[in-house]
Amino acid sequence: MAQTDFKKLGLAVVETELASVSILRQRIDDNFSRACELLLNCQGRIVVTGMGKSGHIAGKIAATLASTGSPAFFVHPGEASHGDLGMITSKDVVIALSNSGNTAELLTIVPIIKRLGVPLISMTGNAKSPLATEATIALDVSVAQEACPLGLAPTSSTTVALVMGDALAVALLQARGFTEEDFALSHPGGSLGRRLLLHVADIMHTGDAMPTVKPEATISAALLEMSSKGLGMTAIIDHAQRVLGIFTDGDLRRTLDKNMDLKMAKIEQVMTRNCITVDAHDLAAKILKLMEDHKINGVLVTDQDDRLIGALNMHDLLRAGVV
Repeated sequence: MAQTDFKKLGLAVVETELASVSILRQRIDDNFSRACELLLNCQGRIVVTGMGKSGHIAGKIAATLASTGSPAFFVHPGEASHGDLGMITSKDVVIALSNSGNTAELLTIVPIIKRLGVPLISMTGNAKSPLATEATIALDVSVAQEACPLGLAPTSSTTVALVMGDALAVALLQARGFTEEDFALSHPGGSLGRRLLLHVADIMHTGDAMPTVKPEATISAALLEMSSKGLGMTAIIDHAQRVLGIFTDGDLRRTLDKNMDLKMAKIEQVMTRNCITVDAHDLAAKILKLMEDHKINGVLVTDQDDRLIGALNMHDLLRAGVV
């Protein structure tokens, strides 16, 4: 048997699907804009439906819409004609996917959808099909050829439909002004939720766990405080707990280069003044970016009167799963 060139076969599939997706540029037209406006102004839910492989893509589109600020769910067209049509209300908008535009299960429920006065957006590969002609807005997701050499298995057509669905979802996301925090509210679990929902107050060290010294303390005393608290830094505070500066491992290296007497010199002589401080209500992800941008490993947390209320370092962010 001749050896199969799997690389060549795989690349052919990628090239075919890339060409199909590339044509979508021409399909982001006035119909696409009208569809977005219809979905944006929807007072109910976006109902996405499709049969077979189109149904799998419809489910993914519904999930993407729902997680990006556009409430949506998937309805199986076969089940819809046996009672699930009751899930659709007159305030909803329906998106129906069918490459042929002739899927019997979809065409069965189209008259009921129209009788309810529900706007219908079709995504088909045949602009003259019954589904496309009956739709309020028809989006063209046709492809020149499937990546399957038999032209039978939905490949390019499902990819193009998925990309069109993503285009709708992301356009709506931006039109709604959807933020990272909004996204996190629908993704509270796992590392994504931790990264987007965790606040500084949730992970900072407080009370006796905060490394602090007064400005008149010696450098050696400050080093002992840093060592005992294990954060690689100490805050220098006045008697009212207001932050005067910070002393870090980096400051220590620079101090050693000056050959200062660590037992005699005061920490106020070598501390970094006007140091970066953060708010306890800041998102931990925001502080991670701040630390990366300024190339620092720790920050102090202060209240509105510049009083020290907490401290955290990069290891705290790592342990919390933010990094």
